[in-house]
Amino acid sequence: MKKQILLVCFIMGIHYSQAQQNNGSNYTTALGVKIYPGAVSVKHFFKGNQAVEGLGFFTKDMVRFTGLYEIHNPLGSVEGLQWYIGGGGHFGFGNDNWQDNGVRAEGFSMGIDGVLGVDYKIKGAPLNLSFDWQPSFVLISQPNFQGGWGGLGIRYTF
Repeated sequence: MKKQILLVCFIMGIHYSQAQQNNGSNYTTALGVKIYPGAVSVKHFFKGNQAVEGLGFFTKDMVRFTGLYEIHNPLGSVEGLQWYIGGGGHFGFGNDNWQDNGVRAEGFSMGIDGVLGVDYKIKGAPLNLSFDWQPSFVLISQPNFQGGWGGLGIRYTF
């Protein structure tokens, strides 16, 4: 019986330690939204300062999915504040209303993306804020440059 109680206490201690780490200045995974252009966002650190971010943008006229590889580095001496840079790609489907934005009436668009931004994990709260610019080059559909992607991200960390 004593071994079982010690085992339960040990497991609870590990869980408490991990919960405290999530409320500190670092996080492993975060899920939330990007305010502009209005995308669902999930970010996951898989090795030290390396993360992947997935974005899903949905409107009545278009659906676009973006995957980004990001490298994060400390910014100044503020705990939890980092800058990041990276790249990736996107694909999407749209209708005639998005023709001027790189998606033809056929509906399919694909291209490459860059990203440059800042990321802040709020100490003591399971909340992450980010602000970035995500320039995009449409390669399939109507080739063009789109400089209006990116924005304010608000995510719950766990």
